[in-house]
Amino acid sequence: MQAPRSPLVHLELQTGNLPRAVAFYTRLFGWRTERIEVPCGSYLALDLGDGIEGGVVEREAESALWLPYVEVPDLAAAVGRARALGASVLLEPREGPAGWRSIIAAPAGGEVALWQSKSAAVGDLEPGDEFAAGAQSQPQPRNQENEKSDR
Repeated sequence: MQAPRSPLVHLELQTGNLPRAVAFYTRLFGWRTERIEVPCGSYLALDLGDGIEGGVVEREAESALWLPYVEVPDLAAAVGRARALGASVLLEPREGPAGWRSIIAAPAGGEVALWQSKSAAVGDLEPGDEFAAGAQSQPQPRNQENEKSDR
């Protein structure tokens, strides 16, 4: 069975030097930043242009990395498929203000975040809202009744 096609919805830079990284990318590409206040603190959203949102977070690491977020219709099923294909789960599914995420590492290298929105449609949320970390939680199956109450 072929997996459903899943869109790339967000690109997040994880860096050990947030001010330096932001200065570089905003000057090089003209990207705009916006600090988004979320329940657990703040998130620096990046306006990358048409069609995709971005963000920057500061974290201790040997080197900076860009983490793509791919939207999936069922996070638990996608994590299960990833495990079956040999991926390591670096971050178990966790709930944020507007959805659930999990981070996996492919067997041949590379990391990707899997994203299941609480919103029915991609792009219904403010930039950065959907990617803020929240309490540990398993995603619930999507259905139209739940989606209406989450808006």
